[in-house]
Amino acid sequence: VSTWIAGLAVGLPSGVWDVGTFADLSSIGTLFAFMVVSIGVLIVRRAYPDKRGSFRVPFGPLLPLISVASCLVLMLALPLETWIRFVFWSIAGLAIYFAFGKKNSELAKT
Repeated sequence: VSTWIAGLAVGLPSGVWDVGTFADLSSIGTLFAFMVVSIGVLIVRRAYPDKRGSFRVPFGPLLPLISVASCLVLMLALPLETWIRFVFWSIAGLAIYFAFGKKNSELAKT
């Protein structure tokens, strides 16, 4: 059932929007994810400075900061319509998460 719902949620807008709209939405979502990961690298390195893992970020905090700035510049170059859709779908996703997912997660049960 969830596959059908997801298919309809993706398939129906494809009949209305053009390919460029989907490309812009993919771009803003991917850039946002890259930006969140780069910010996460900065936070984890600062929160746990004594933990030494096998992975190290080259050039310390400079590379993640450049990554965040680059993603933000590219995101700001996208059309306003893309931003509106991105904010709408992000709010919808967060609403679903807090209404259903958080209460029913396996981590919440432990």
